[in-house]
Amino acid sequence: MSKRASGRLHQRLLTLVPYLLVCAVATLCHAQSRDALCSHGSGSFQAEFRSGVKARLGAARTPDQGLATRACEATLSWDRQEVVVATQASQLDVDVFGADLGVGVPVAAFQVKKSDTDCCMAYQIYSLQKPPRLLRTITGGDFFGASDSDLDGRVEIWTADTAAVDGFETLVPGELDFPPTIVLRFEGSRLLDVSSEFRPYFDQEIAKLRSGLDARDLSDFKSSDGKLGVSASLSAQQIHRLRSIKIKALEVVWSYLYSDREPEAWRALADMWPASDLERIRVAISHARAHGILAQVDGKSLGAPVRKNHATVFDASSAIEGNKSEVIPPQPIAMRRPAPIASDGGLADAESLLDLVIDSAGKVRSVEKAGVKKSPDVDLIEAAKEWTFIPAFKDEHAVASHLRLAVSAKR
Repeated sequence: MSKRASGRLHQRLLTLVPYLLVCAVATLCHAQSRDALCSHGSGSFQAEFRSGVKARLGAARTPDQGLATRACEATLSWDRQEVVVATQASQLDVDVFGADLGVGVPVAAFQVKKSDTDCCMAYQIYSLQKPPRLLRTITGGDFFGASDSDLDGRVEIWTADTAAVDGFETLVPGELDFPPTIVLRFEGSRLLDVSSEFRPYFDQEIAKLRSGLDARDLSDFKSSDGKLGVSASLSAQQIHRLRSIKIKALEVVWSYLYSDREPEAWRALADMWPASDLERIRVAISHARAHGILAQVDGKSLGAPVRKNHATVFDASSAIEGNKSEVIPPQPIAMRRPAPIASDGGLADAESLLDLVIDSAGKVRSVEKAGVKKSPDVDLIEAAKEWTFIPAFKDEHAVASHLRLAVSAKR
């Protein structure tokens, strides 16, 4: 990155950080369901990469008078040229800007939801070279989140295979504790399913689900027909209760399947499902999974990797403080925080000092309270875990960084 570009990025960070921390929408977000940067024409984002490619995301304009509408659009522009990423979308988001997802070039990754009736987002990955070009589109997930999950220098893309289970057994995504998680990673031009490398995550989800299964309710479900349609022998309340057990049983099976443990999945299914309906549901599960996001991947990892590399985490705080630094510090994309809590003694006027580790995809890998204040703002720390950044850069490459931020509690 040029010195001139470095200076612009540095100055923009110094001005943007205080604004976003003070003026952002008061909301807590989940990694898979956080608010989009632009929703129904509200919200915007602009950035310029070192190549001279500019990204703009915001309200769509009418073609005649240029008036803002209640829809969103995104464009990439360079040298008085422009490519439209999406227009007339209900929601648009930027997940990555400037990072290399493993394709060999820095990219911008946009999330596009065309209408509110769509179950899912499309994940559109564009190169940030001139001219920018569409490298890959992944469809069928809810919110996508690229991150260096283990800080080992490789970036994964986490999402949920929502399209595969939307309408399955008449279910809608809102009924589920979570749709089945899938973890993807690029190796050159190949998109791989690497979910099996993260089995501890899936095991935690399975344990939570099993702990919520009441033995008596499970026994009642196994005595049903499995389909739980309208029945004169079951009240609406009973169907609702059995349906919740059915959902948990499916989620346990999905967690085993999506982490590449098919034998365990079918054993769990046999343990929890009515025997008379077992073959039907097994075929249905396999068919739905095969026609989801997995139909778009080029292969899968062969098992748990041997992780020997650890990404270097560079100090970006010195650059914020005006000192000489070997890295260009991260810039904020989205830093929403909870509303301040009024308290006696004027603590609402105080600042919270946070230490962040931000990976090479711009995601917060850890957040800790810094400074001498003894009582941490738990809500703020939880919100900070979902902040997204343009990552730090060193020698024109995105890198992991440590950043210390003073966050004002004032609105």
